[in-house]
Amino acid sequence: MTADVVIPTWNARDMLARALRAVAQEPAGVIVVDNASEDGTAELIRREFPDVRLVELERNAGFGAAVNAGVATSTADAVVLVNNDVVVEAGFVASITAPLADPAVGMVAGLTTMPGTGAVDGFGIELDRGLAAYNRGRGGTVPGRLAMPSGGAAAYRRAAFTSVGGFDPRLFAYGEDVDLGLRLRAAGWRAAEAPDARGVHLGGATAGVDSPWQRELAGFARGFLLRRWGVLASAAAPRAALVDGLVVGWGLARHRTVVPLTARVRGWRAAGPGRRPLPPDAVDPGISLAEALGRLVRSR
Repeated sequence: MTADVVIPTWNARDMLARALRAVAQEPAGVIVVDNASEDGTAELIRREFPDVRLVELERNAGFGAAVNAGVATSTADAVVLVNNDVVVEAGFVASITAPLADPAVGMVAGLTTMPGTGAVDGFGIELDRGLAAYNRGRGGTVPGRLAMPSGGAAAYRRAAFTSVGGFDPRLFAYGEDVDLGLRLRAAGWRAAEAPDARGVHLGGATAGVDSPWQRELAGFARGFLLRRWGVLASAAAPRAALVDGLVVGWGLARHRTVVPLTARVRGWRAAGPGRRPLPPDAVDPGISLAEALGRLVRSR
């Protein structure tokens, strides 16, 4: 199975260089999509990584739109997504594409670890009944049901990816991998895991952890997903309303901001009418409300 590694990036030249040095050892093509960086990213790639296919966007279009632009230039059987702050271990591409030998599998989750400790950072995404997303297995917790891969370390059958339209460009960042995974499941594709496909997640989130921009992006994505996938019209509505109410309340009390609320409203409107039914087995009913609240507190 042929594969292309697609890495979207924005103003992370030095971190990207580390990621590319590792990926360059893999038996795959490499496509970097630059979201109009101003730190010399394009010049670095041309100078030090001449074999990398560079796609330059005229503006910062976000994670999903950048990946779509990269996939559009690929003719490989599989597209492998790697964040610009992930350094993959040897054999990553072969391991993460191996489950695609099963014709029913359309997406595969790799495993990222934390630098220094080697603890699990994420092994795909698990969803609770309120459609809250969690890094599966983070910090050594027992991995729950795999819903879909995280976009930071994932493989997709290119035919499956393109058949459902790829990432929704309305989701600039956050939630785009959840939405794509649900659409793939709804189209009949299965998710698989590849425990030997490993990479170290160096960190350095573009939006900044708990920054105003991060709260805006995450809130927008949450509102979008709630409406598109009909959460508030389901039996999980009270649970979702409680959790989201706590997040909005925390923003008011801790940060004196209504952004978590206004962003959710904007995301809800952007999703438009016509909710989609959640695919069977996408959510993990074993994640209790108490556990969900505990994870919420630990993430603050």
